[in-house]
Amino acid sequence: MKAFPDTSFFCSVYREQAFSREADALFAQTPKPLPVTSLLLFEFRQSVRLQVFLRAKDRKKGFTKAEGEAMLRDLRADLSSGVIDVVPVDWTEVHTLAEMLSAKYTESGGHRFADLLHVATALHLGAEQFLTFDTNQRTIAQAEGMKTPC
Repeated sequence: MKAFPDTSFFCSVYREQAFSREADALFAQTPKPLPVTSLLLFEFRQSVRLQVFLRAKDRKKGFTKAEGEAMLRDLRADLSSGVIDVVPVDWTEVHTLAEMLSAKYTESGGHRFADLLHVATALHLGAEQFLTFDTNQRTIAQAEGMKTPC
């Protein structure tokens, strides 16, 4: 079954946290290579770097530079080995789909820009499963007929 992940899924795969056990099991079961986009990779890397920054400013927030470096190193290894594959997308079509999702769901559900882009990307790629721990994205993906096993 063709799956597409979001950033919350990647964070749970690449760093030990509340949903990591579930994410690891799903990642292991998902057919490889798992398709990702340059946008998803950028958002994940940016999130990691932001968490490192937050930790540097307040030791109660974020995570250490060593943790961030390990997450990015593990991601690079998965990209190099072909476990994850960066796939091209037609961003004009993705934006059109995201606009349709926005018009359909945002006023009633309060969905964010990135949430809509990730779900639109999954639809554009023909994903049957959307891998997310984000409630907003799960709601939209389910409404659009995708399975959300997380």
